[in-house]
Amino acid sequence: MKKIVLFLCISLITSCNSQGKRALVGETEYQQKENARFKDASKSPLKKKDLKKFKGLDFFPVDSAFVVTAKLTRTANAPIFEMATTTDRKPLYKEYGTLNFTIKGQDLELTIYQSQDDTRDEKYKNYLFLPFTDDTSGNESYGGGRYMDVMTTDISEENTVILNFNNTYNPYCAYNDRYSCPLTPRKNHLNIEIKAGVKAFEKH
Repeated sequence: MKKIVLFLCISLITSCNSQGKRALVGETEYQQKENARFKDASKSPLKKKDLKKFKGLDFFPVDSAFVVTAKLTRTANAPIFEMATTTDRKPLYKEYGTLNFTIKGQDLELTIYQSQDDTRDEKYKNYLFLPFTDDTSGNESYGGGRYMDVMTTDISEENTVILNFNNTYNPYCAYNDRYSCPLTPRKNHLNIEIKAGVKAFEKH
């Protein structure tokens, strides 16, 4: 009898715990991690009023057509320059190279950058910065463009790198105007709809 009562108590506790913990929202591991980060008040860029109502970021459906292999051509002797941002801040960047790839039969090119601050930080020294706008920008996606993280360690010996546009994200400025975010250079506009990655955020 004691065993039955103990089993019922454990079952009840387990049931309550499973109801209290909501499953992570997201179609992929990347989306689940992003939603978990945004839900965490200690890490989230969301304003308090938006965080209270947050249920998950809105993503385009995952589409393998937006996972492409790009050819990297490194920029020799690239000068360091001040990147324009949404504020007066002028972080130092330099062009790392150009990426050429094809999506749905269309030949495209993006310039990839390297933050000079990141090169001095052991944690971020391998990070490269890939901002872009496309024909969804300002409509279905954030008007200021989206970002993609690429690592120097992702580059193959043949100077190719896989770009997964399903894993693109918005700058924090899309959620909260207290942040300072790099502006996407005009030459990094893609004349195609990139219906992959995160959509525009609907503020409450």
